[in-house]
Amino acid sequence: MTQSGSAVRPAREISVQKDEPVDLVARMNNIYDRIAKRAFEIFDGDGRPFGRDLAHWFQAEVEFLHPVHIELSESAEALHLHAEVPGFKAEELKVNVEPRRVTITGAREKKEESKTKKVIYSESCSDQILRVIELPAAVDTEKTKAALKDGVLELDMPKAAPARTVKVEDKA
Repeated sequence: MTQSGSAVRPAREISVQKDEPVDLVARMNNIYDRIAKRAFEIFDGDGRPFGRDLAHWFQAEVEFLHPVHIELSESAEALHLHAEVPGFKAEELKVNVEPRRVTITGAREKKEESKTKKVIYSESCSDQILRVIELPAAVDTEKTKAALKDGVLELDMPKAAPARTVKVEDKA
């Protein structure tokens, strides 16, 4: 008798939130300030060369923000967003959906201590993500669903009902 099995992990549901605009702006300002401070440190350490400000900014941004690769597809009824967020758990991600914008933020804690070994070489990746995606069509935020499976965040966003013209009748 042959047995077959698969190691398919079910997708974890992610709550789609409606952040208060003040909270989102405060978080974005905090990240912006940290990147600006680090970019200046890089600029200063590089001898303050003229014309390298953008390179310093991008280097600082890479240190603070994990890149999120996005694929956005559209059908007649919905928009589908595929975002790669490896290493992030569902509880570490926040997804904010507005009619024409999606914001994905996340922060993960990295607690690793070893008193028994000496580190010879180490590479690290940023533990924060921030991605804002402008949508080509308005979506119904109440019917949007999000799931995380194997480091991939999937959002299914039904399109909002199109505006319709109503005929005005004269009752006189």
